[in-house]
Amino acid sequence: MSYGDIARFAQPPATAPVITPADLKSPSEFRLIGRDVMRRDVPSKVNGSARYSIDVEIPGMLYAAVLHPPVDGSEPVSIKDADAKAIAGVKAVVKIATGVAVVAETPWAAFNGKDALSVSWSKTGKAQGFDSDEAIEQFAAIARGEIAHSTDKSDVVGDVEAALRAAKETVTAEYRCDYAYHAQMEPLSAAASVTPERDALEIWCGTQSPTMAVAAAANAAKVSADKVTVRDMLLGGAFGRCGPRNQDFILDAIPLSSQLKRPIKVIWRREEDLHYGRFRPMSAHHVQVGFDSSGTLNAWHVRLVTDNVGLYQDPVRYYGPWHEKDMISFQGADLPTYAIPNRLAEHAKMDTGVRLSSLRGIGFTANKFVTEAFVDELAGRRGLDPVAFRLALLKDAPRARKVVQTVADMADWHRNRQDRALGIAYIDYSGSQIAGIAEISLDPSSGQIRVHNFWLAIDAGRAVQPDNIVAQVESCVVYGLGLALTERISFKDGMPQQSNFYDYIVMRMRDIPQIHTKVISTDNHPTGVGQMATPVVTPAVCNAVAALTGVRLRHSPMLPERVTRALKDSAPR
Repeated sequence: MSYGDIARFAQPPATAPVITPADLKSPSEFRLIGRDVMRRDVPSKVNGSARYSIDVEIPGMLYAAVLHPPVDGSEPVSIKDADAKAIAGVKAVVKIATGVAVVAETPWAAFNGKDALSVSWSKTGKAQGFDSDEAIEQFAAIARGEIAHSTDKSDVVGDVEAALRAAKETVTAEYRCDYAYHAQMEPLSAAASVTPERDALEIWCGTQSPTMAVAAAANAAKVSADKVTVRDMLLGGAFGRCGPRNQDFILDAIPLSSQLKRPIKVIWRREEDLHYGRFRPMSAHHVQVGFDSSGTLNAWHVRLVTDNVGLYQDPVRYYGPWHEKDMISFQGADLPTYAIPNRLAEHAKMDTGVRLSSLRGIGFTANKFVTEAFVDELAGRRGLDPVAFRLALLKDAPRARKVVQTVADMADWHRNRQDRALGIAYIDYSGSQIAGIAEISLDPSSGQIRVHNFWLAIDAGRAVQPDNIVAQVESCVVYGLGLALTERISFKDGMPQQSNFYDYIVMRMRDIPQIHTKVISTDNHPTGVGQMATPVVTPAVCNAVAALTGVRLRHSPMLPERVTRALKDSAPR
């Protein structure tokens, strides 16, 4: 019996029953929680029977590929489609709100037809002429306070300005992070079937938010939400790409089905997803800290500058509970666990016109790179061991101290390595306590960083399925390594310069280190693991590089050319 079956006849009581802690089952009596239970989807994924949206087949279905504008907001001025229509299997060329679609009997006929289109576009997109290399310099100037810009505030604790004025020593640093692509394994796809006589709409898709998919589809088809059925398929990765309210890959299919009166499946090739992607925002960060006369870290002030992801991705929450703060970019800028009595985080929101979406780890991936790389640098400046320095800052957080000490023990922190070095990072992600250590080597001639081992300890409260936590953590480490070392989107003339996995480099199997995980189960409420470990990777690698070379890398990803440049700039003259 399903919950839906029960809901049809169940009558809620007039008052809710009173439950006390004494009524709850003792953890010693748990049959499933805390034990490894086979996931029901694993066998089908192993034998190939698992069905994703790209596998959907509907009687009478046609396929479509959409040529989206090179710069978001541009419109087709002229469309030359004779060559596209001449391709065998092509049924129609249709202008829709999101671009120009080629509909065909097979996917490859649709792809080839799209490639044969000749479309001239208006110059109306907001990002027209946008250059990310130029924009990051402006972002950095705003972060330093050289260009005035309004900011939102968070983590307002104590009086930072007064503490910095009274500080015996102040230290500043600047960090930068590039745009990044979600790089989900399954290409974006969705199928739609519109039934005009019933005002009904059926969607087959993989989505992170079926509720938002229903709302977006109903709005696009101009029908009430109860007329929309979403067949939620397995999702071949998403990492934030399939979560925004305006789920564009779904919206491509709806008008085509409505016009052609056939079920339509839209598939985006990898190049389309990169050229018309939604990216993690580029960011610049300026951080200033103050030490008092006793040598205690007494003040922490960070100002970050990013595109406004919250407004782009989720205006309902942006204008609602977030009170017009971009909480997606702000996440992780606070320091809830370190014992620093005066803290302030500021965020300047930019509007570049670049299409955006949160990425696995949201704002934590950039903000904790800054926090943990700088904490490590402060330890070095004061001649303190990075583990000991963190343990002192975590004097009031026993769970945090335990994960830091645990991972240090796992990695045998104090053992000397030949031609290798360790770097540590710690984060508190919404209550989940995580510490990671990277062991790296570096080829100074090429600038290539090699990560050999990664140790990670996590306390996410009660461990419901420990083996699943290990799998999630390993996935986070692999994903985080790409963000740390290779993954970068750059813009010129408003357009991404990367096209596929030959120039947007994700981790290959040869790049993956040995990953060692310790799950610490506690009696605290479960606080999440799915993306929590991703942000710990970049600072751990960065700190290992500094331990090995004495050079601080402050721009993510740590591309080989950036490494060689930093080594050259730091060399004695």
